[in-house]
Amino acid sequence: MSITQDTLQKFIFDNAAVRGELIDISATWREVQARHDYPAAVKKVLGQMTAAAALLSANLKFNGSIIMQIHGDGPVRLLVVECDAELRLRATAKLNPDVTIADDSNLTALLNAHGKGRFIITLDPLEKVPGQQPYQGVVPLDGDDVATVIENYMLRSEQLDTKLWLAADDHVSRGLLLQKLPYHGGKAEATPLNQEEALETWNRAVILGSTLKEQELLETGIDVLIQRLFWEETIRVFDPLHPQFHCSCTREKVGNMLKMLGPEEVEGVIAERGTVAVNCDFCGQHYEYDKVDCAQLFASNAPVETLLPAGEAKH
Repeated sequence: MSITQDTLQKFIFDNAAVRGELIDISATWREVQARHDYPAAVKKVLGQMTAAAALLSANLKFNGSIIMQIHGDGPVRLLVVECDAELRLRATAKLNPDVTIADDSNLTALLNAHGKGRFIITLDPLEKVPGQQPYQGVVPLDGDDVATVIENYMLRSEQLDTKLWLAADDHVSRGLLLQKLPYHGGKAEATPLNQEEALETWNRAVILGSTLKEQELLETGIDVLIQRLFWEETIRVFDPLHPQFHCSCTREKVGNMLKMLGPEEVEGVIAERGTVAVNCDFCGQHYEYDKVDCAQLFASNAPVETLLPAGEAKH
């Protein structure tokens, strides 16, 4: 096994409807940064989002992707992280031009300076039935950090008590998720007593998680953290999962994007520049289409793929 392999570790508290996950996604996070040069404050927020997207994706019940977006009204216009059911991730940020971002800028200063920021989660199944559209939840930014925004979203939209602790810097991205599941009492009828015990376990788990400091999360491996935090609890640990960087861009998808723009706009670019050049925002891959390529695109009767271009969200 590579020493740089990322790890997501699931665990569950015995006899209680509480599940948890710890993730170290540092190698993937460094892959994301290798293609961009973001200010320190943007790295921190996007790194936290990357860890959070993987933590939520680990519980997907379908073969598809989760796309997490924050649309901003400050110096940062957009943050996007995409993670599929195999925990393959990509992430990008779009900044307004000619902005200066202080290293200590928080999420509000970066993306919600005027109170118009939006948090969007899209669940996009890989194999859709005819007419099926991705599920999308859109809410105002409610919180001063990524963890709080997601916790509020999960409680309001999914009715799931969720707690997140996230940390990221230039080299490391890690996170802890705890989730209180609906209690059904196993095969037996749920009683006030065992419901109360489940609630006590949840409260105790949150108290233990809250002892975790940001610097400790940055500096400590997840195998050590799980022992340090929950050594007095009876938990079951599952086989680890291994997230990795992966970009799903293809020439076909870029061609579909050009078809969505329409022939008039594309032909205008051809007339001005001779070719249409597109670089993937996620991985930097360069795609180029000349006049013949574009003519073939619009001559085709093949339907345009339903895509969600970065920065555009349906309500």
